[in-house]
Amino acid sequence: MKNLYCIVLIIFSLATISCGLDREQEDIYTIGFVQAMTTDNWRKEMNRAMKVEASMHPNLNLEIKDAHNDVERQIAQVEDFIEKRVDVLIVSPIQSVPITPVIEKAMNAGIPTIVIDRKIEGSNYTAYVGANNVEIGENAANYIISNSTPGKELKLIEITGLQASSPAYERSRGFRKVISKQENIEVVGTIAGDWEKTSVNKDLQSLLDSIEAPDFIFAHNDRMAMGAWEVARSENLTDSIQIIGVDGLFGPSGGIQLVKENILAATVLYPTGGAEAIKLATQLLAGDNIEKNNILNTVVIDKVNVDIMQNQFNKMNQQQNDIEQQQSVIKEQLATYNSQNYLLKIMVVLFILLLLLGLWAVYLVFKLKKRKRRLELNNRKIITQRNQIEKFAEQLEVSNEVKINFFTALSHEFKTPLTLITSAIESLGQNPNKQLKDFAYETSLISKNSGRLLRLINELLDFRKLESGSFRLKPLKTNLYEFIENIYEDFKSEALKKSIDLKLESNIKEVMVYIDRDMMDKVFFNMLSNAFKFTPKNGQINISIEEIGEDKVEVRFKDSGIGIPKEDFNKIFDPFRQAGNNAKPSSGLGLYITRQFVELHKGKISVSSHQGTEFKIELLKGKDHLAAYEFVEDTLEIEKEVSAKELESNYIPEELSQSIDENAETILIIEDNTDLSYLLKKKLLVDYKVELSDGTDALEKALEIIPDVIICDLNLPEKSGFEICKELKSDLRTSHIPTLILTALSDEESRLKALKAGADSYITKPFNFEILKESLRSALFNREKLRYYYTNKIDQVKDNKFEDSEQAFLKELNSLIEKNLKQTGFNVEDLAHQLGISRVQLYRKVKAIMGISISDYINAQRLSKAKSLLQETNLNISEIAYEVGYASPGYFSTSFKNKYGTSPKQFRS
Repeated sequence: MKNLYCIVLIIFSLATISCGLDREQEDIYTIGFVQAMTTDNWRKEMNRAMKVEASMHPNLNLEIKDAHNDVERQIAQVEDFIEKRVDVLIVSPIQSVPITPVIEKAMNAGIPTIVIDRKIEGSNYTAYVGANNVEIGENAANYIISNSTPGKELKLIEITGLQASSPAYERSRGFRKVISKQENIEVVGTIAGDWEKTSVNKDLQSLLDSIEAPDFIFAHNDRMAMGAWEVARSENLTDSIQIIGVDGLFGPSGGIQLVKENILAATVLYPTGGAEAIKLATQLLAGDNIEKNNILNTVVIDKVNVDIMQNQFNKMNQQQNDIEQQQSVIKEQLATYNSQNYLLKIMVVLFILLLLLGLWAVYLVFKLKKRKRRLELNNRKIITQRNQIEKFAEQLEVSNEVKINFFTALSHEFKTPLTLITSAIESLGQNPNKQLKDFAYETSLISKNSGRLLRLINELLDFRKLESGSFRLKPLKTNLYEFIENIYEDFKSEALKKSIDLKLESNIKEVMVYIDRDMMDKVFFNMLSNAFKFTPKNGQINISIEEIGEDKVEVRFKDSGIGIPKEDFNKIFDPFRQAGNNAKPSSGLGLYITRQFVELHKGKISVSSHQGTEFKIELLKGKDHLAAYEFVEDTLEIEKEVSAKELESNYIPEELSQSIDENAETILIIEDNTDLSYLLKKKLLVDYKVELSDGTDALEKALEIIPDVIICDLNLPEKSGFEICKELKSDLRTSHIPTLILTALSDEESRLKALKAGADSYITKPFNFEILKESLRSALFNREKLRYYYTNKIDQVKDNKFEDSEQAFLKELNSLIEKNLKQTGFNVEDLAHQLGISRVQLYRKVKAIMGISISDYINAQRLSKAKSLLQETNLNISEIAYEVGYASPGYFSTSFKNKYGTSPKQFRS
């Protein structure tokens, strides 16, 4: 460490010495400029000219302060420059008298002071730069005289600058001096401005209203001249009044451009003097003698010489830009030179140090190699541990996600039968006086769904036993065909209800195997349950039993359902997992338990998928493979086993009839659970028309019937309730329909997702039927309130966020009706075609939103337009009738009287 310290000290010393070598000390001078204000282009041009000129002298530092037209502030800024001891002070006074003492203070402090644009009281300053303001006034007066008819009476208005400023006083004095010598010229008014355009508007307008229009207006600068022109334009006097300004700036809003655009008759060039002031400052710093008063040349610019002046300014600007670019290049080159020079010195120093560092580096290399080896070993250990942690974290994350999905699906599996049981019990409780036979369907639901809950609980218990390894087989000699036939019989009624062709085939009916009947009952029952779950109506399910050789039996379960993706073949047998195309809720344990039970029998289970799904179960004949278990010999006829399926009632509900008023609201229930959809329909038929969809044709059915309310489940075969709700709300034909989401998911994320999809209500299972009915009433009541709003106040809608889709639809509807109102033949078909929907869908949507037919609505729009024409125009009755699309004035009068209770003629009078 001591050696390293010495080397660093040497480097620092050499670097310090090298930086000090050949450093050129160059005097830097500071010029302080106090600007009166920068609210106008003339003063901005003055600042720019100073900066450009100062940039020509690398040893000059120009510092500009803006007083913002505040005298006190300007005095403080001058005193600040005095305290800083600037080398030259430049001041553009706001007012002459207040600024004089501080200028004298600067002179007494030995600071050369240049006064620019405006003078101060007395002559205690180094130099003055500016145009002769008296001469500017004289030039303006001479221009007026030279451009007027000799002997003709002329009337003038003078607009002065700020009264306390020297330019305003001197310009007015020069102007009046020349004008007073002319007997035929009269100054009919004087307006005191403050150099800004807005300061003249009110007074000039008042003056022009009280006198005859003058021939000329002389304004002390171009901005006030522009303000005078705007007032003259508002009085339509621009052709009779010629306006002369002062400044003659170049640019889009400068005086030269205003002359070229014939806004001003002329402008008197008033040079800024910015560059001249910097030149005088450099002469003072060089010790040269300069003139006390430096008067800048001025000239009148009118339409005769405006092009020449503009061309000159263009060339000057171009040259100035070229100079600035050249200066920028020179600065870059100087910076490059300086950096290279500095780098060269540093390189010399570094070369000297390189030799010293070489020895130190050799020593460090050996030392670092040892440390590097140590660190590499530690890094390998850390990387290995990190990879293990990351892998474990990924596995834990996947496991957690799978388990969360499992519990979510399991809750859905429990909630649906619980919903049906509680709804059935509610029905029993609400009608205690009825006979039990009147509740055949409800008791069937309770029995059926109790069995379903029992199966789910048994499935969880089986999973727990399998995980703990506590299952013991009780093999019993069994006729496999008869065993499977018993289960097959249990599913016949389900196949009949779903119109599924269920078949059992076998090449031999005397197949004896040793199996644990309880386990294999669950295996085969699970196979058939899955097949029925994923096979659509009018599908097929085939069970085949076949002997393979002398020692094997193969049982196949094939269905014509949705199939299983090939990449999911192995995954579906893992706990909590299911196929990627499976949108139906499931615990994910069934196939896992099935595989475990089959493997306990030393059998195999596999899956394939082609136009459906086929599961193949291989069982060994004989009992040698089950030698570890205790056998039960029974050669008697196997009685029919009581499977879990027997707990479910095969009660087939009767067809429900729509027996209510045909004007009742229509409800579409989208639910794939037939028991739940039937139960909801049974309960809601008392008050509503009810249509059902299992989810496969939900959108088509909604577009066909255009219901008043939709109840939609979340877990459906093809599309989720979220997707269906979003599509319905995005479609013009169904966007107005309130949608109630019915689901077992109660988490906030699902609720938020449903609301974003456009759902009007979110009801979780198990639910109270009265809550569902009240939600339906509330949705219909809110729709009725919107119907009233749209019918009576659509023209008052201002908030574009209020019911966007319905408001947009009605505005488009009104726009198309208004556009085609004159056409006698315009009808509902034409309107529907232009909207891009069918006539029936248009009728239903308008009826749902506004409660009236579309034809009545078109007629109401025609009569409303006619009413406005009667009030606001002088058209006769026949013309108005044709104007709003009536083919006959007589029919129009009759319709109008039916609508408003009076004839069109009486209404107008």
